[in-house]
Amino acid sequence: MTGRTVVPASVIEREFLVEERLQKIMARASYGSRRSCETIISEGRVTVNGRVAKLGDKADPATDHIEVDGQSLGGQTQAGPDNGFIYIALNKPRGVISSLEDELEAGRTTVRDLVDVDSSHHIYPVGRLDKPSEGLVLMTNDGALAHRLTHPRYGHEKVYDVTVEGNISDRVLDQWRRGVILDGRITAPAPIELIERGADSSRLRIILREGRKRQIRRIAAGLGHPVRQLIRERIGPLTLGDLQPGQWRSLTSGEVAELKQSVTDDPASRDPLPNHPNRKKDSRAARSST
Repeated sequence: MTGRTVVPASVIEREFLVEERLQKIMARASYGSRRSCETIISEGRVTVNGRVAKLGDKADPATDHIEVDGQSLGGQTQAGPDNGFIYIALNKPRGVISSLEDELEAGRTTVRDLVDVDSSHHIYPVGRLDKPSEGLVLMTNDGALAHRLTHPRYGHEKVYDVTVEGNISDRVLDQWRRGVILDGRITAPAPIELIERGADSSRLRIILREGRKRQIRRIAAGLGHPVRQLIRERIGPLTLGDLQPGQWRSLTSGEVAELKQSVTDDPASRDPLPNHPNRKKDSRAARSST
């Protein structure tokens, strides 16, 4: 006997509940800002499993049936290539914002501007990249899939090709791999491969299974090696492929099936943040730009 405590699967499951506040789910599904979504809820225009929702209610779009003004969340009633759903891979160029509209009204280009799809389809980006970053962005109107792809409960890998300033040392790389303190909490261990090391820059391949705001950029700067270029190459099983910056394409049926399979696998069988002291807190971590 080792004396190790065995945590029941039901307890682990509760730590990674995928329910979120309705206004957050709606905002991600392109129904406006969270504040405007709160107004829609207050007006009685939202139902969850047939019951009129109220402010403060939570739901899981993967299991709960959410309707706004009588239409299923995410535009399931719209025409599309997969039972009303649209799935698009975009290579976001540097300088483009991962939003549906420029909230500052500064004339900035958004990812929605680059995708030539009928505006009646409420597609939105899954897992944002900040303005200076480049690479793979998934855009869809499948709210349930988007929710699970961004939730740390499922531990989806995101792979980045990152060039940082300076000749990064093995000691700093090991520190980064083990985890560093960010916003008062240690980051999950991250596989990092040194691709190239030069006198004034180093190129890395970084795999993340959590997504805190501008995580790679903030860690790199804190370690004394600010990011020069950041390109996301993969989200789960979906890869950037040969898409050039600014180009987009519809996903194949096989790619959609792989993505759906990746969110139906039992997450309890693979701890998304193994041996990590902040597992429960990280389940509520912000899933925004890197």
